[in-house]
Amino acid sequence: MNMPLDALPDASDEALLVAFGNGNTDAARVLTGRLTPRALGYSTRLLRDRAEAEDVVQEAMLRLWKIAPDWRQGEAKISTWLYRVVSNLCTDRLRRRRNVSIDAIAEPEDERPGAEEQLTQAARMKALDAALAQLPERQRQAVVLRHIEGVSNPEIAAIMEISTEAVESLTARGKRALAQALAGKRAELGYSNG
Repeated sequence: MNMPLDALPDASDEALLVAFGNGNTDAARVLTGRLTPRALGYSTRLLRDRAEAEDVVQEAMLRLWKIAPDWRQGEAKISTWLYRVVSNLCTDRLRRRRNVSIDAIAEPEDERPGAEEQLTQAARMKALDAALAQLPERQRQAVVLRHIEGVSNPEIAAIMEISTEAVESLTARGKRALAQALAGKRAELGYSNG
C-alpha cells in the first residue's frame, strides 16, 4: 500500500499500520503521533511514574510495529490492541514493584506551574491521582479508560478481557469510591458550592 504523504493524516489507524507493514515509515510517524499521547496518559495514571510510563509506551509501540506486517484487518481496533498491551505491561510493572522496597521507588516528578490556575489544576489532578491510587487495580484501569481516556465500555471489555457488565460494575464502584474520597475537598480544590 503506497499512500501519498498528504493522505496520511486522514487515513485510519488500520490503514496507517498496514502501510507501515508494507514499508511506509511516514505512516508509522503519523500513527505514533496519534496513538502515543493517549497511551502515555493512560500508563502514567496507572503507574504514577512518567519515566516508567514512557518505557511502557515505547515497548507497546515496538510490539505494534513488530506485528504490523501480520496485522489481521477487521479483527480488533488498533487502539484496543494498544490499550490491552499497555494495561498488561503496566500490570507486570506494578507486580514487580510489590517486591521492591518503598525507598527504592523514585519520587514522581513535580510539575512546575507558573500561574494560579495551573496550581489549582495541579492540586485537582493530584487529588484525583491520589484518589485513583486508592482504588483496586482493575477498578482504576476501568475508570481511567472510561472517564479519563473516553474509551467505550465494549472497547474496555475487550482491553481488559472481561464482560461489558463487569466493566460497568467496575466503573460504577470506582466512581462511587472516587466521589467519596473527594467529597470533603470541593472548597480546597477551588470548586464553588453552587
